[in-house]
Amino acid sequence: MTPTLPTGCVIALVGAESTGKTELARAIAQRLQDRGTPATLVSEYLREWCERERRTPRPDEQQAIADEQTRRIDAAARSGVVVADTTALMTAVYSEQLFADTSLYDDALAAQRRYAITLLTALDLPWVADDMRDGPHARQPTDTLLRAALTGARLSYAVVHGTGGERLASAWNAINSIASNEGRTRGSRGLSELKPVSWSWPCEKCSDPECEHKLFSDLIARRD
Repeated sequence: MTPTLPTGCVIALVGAESTGKTELARAIAQRLQDRGTPATLVSEYLREWCERERRTPRPDEQQAIADEQTRRIDAAARSGVVVADTTALMTAVYSEQLFADTSLYDDALAAQRRYAITLLTALDLPWVADDMRDGPHARQPTDTLLRAALTGARLSYAVVHGTGGERLASAWNAINSIASNEGRTRGSRGLSELKPVSWSWPCEKCSDPECEHKLFSDLIARRD
């Protein structure tokens, strides 16, 4: 099944380091293109910046990096569907994690709210060393801050898990389900106008909102 995604629809991938965001974003964009949906891949500007400058950014440089990521996504969205390999929200999370600076969140969350689909990559892939990565110890704190930011802003997301083809299948299933559900509830307004607060798939077991794992968790939460 191929989702119906209008011009301006942004599929945004977020997640901690070494959780397969780049590979997955490329695979999603390629599958959309192969199935006749014009899609543009917007790469991570932070990595581009670090490779060019050969260092990590200072605290005072973070805002400009986040703004450029958002600008590139917005520019690409004017001409088709966008698959974003990270968003300004990740820069905001890193700024809090590394510099105790929370000033980037307002703009980053405002931008994230415009994106129709947010996919969060789970921590189920092995760590792969990289000169620009902090280390495996940083992944869980990043994931925790990211989920807290999304939940606190009432921005919904689907957790993507699995290795290899399983990860792409998990993401594709989420995209199809979200597009189908929102298309029915929003009618002619389309995904490009979504303010996605009605759905959330935080379960890392199956990405199914009706699964036994989530139903049990919800039941316990209601009893507390």
